[in-house]
Amino acid sequence: MPGRVCVDASLALMLLLPHEHTSKGEALWRSWRESHTLVVTAPLFFAEVTSVLREAVYFGRITPEEGEIAFDDVYKLSVQGLDLPQLQRHAWELAKEFNRPRTYDAQYLAVANILGCELWTADRRLVNAVSAPWVRWVGEYGATGA
Repeated sequence: MPGRVCVDASLALMLLLPHEHTSKGEALWRSWRESHTLVVTAPLFFAEVTSVLREAVYFGRITPEEGEIAFDDVYKLSVQGLDLPQLQRHAWELAKEFNRPRTYDAQYLAVANILGCELWTADRRLVNAVSAPWVRWVGEYGATGA
């Protein structure tokens, strides 16, 4: 059975919009594809990605055409949203455990924690705040054999 990883919206957005670590994100994604790793996420992923893309178009950070392409490309990533039993309860508990003010990020943490897999993110603040070995920052990919 192939492995699994959980991703949050920030990682997908780094692949769709210019970012300083886009090349690392692309290399990481390519390694998952080559190893047939199943990429999963929390259900709110799609709403978050869609919202950020629309905002980027609205404020002129990308053109409407670039927005359309990015919107289509997010579905080509083949990320599987999982609405697991007790996801919200688990997110609530993790938000308390890691002293997080909201449960948005905790939903991604909950999916990874429930499945026993890594969560990969482009959000370094989340990684620093949680400081758990299974929460990985894309900027470290390739640096330490990750």
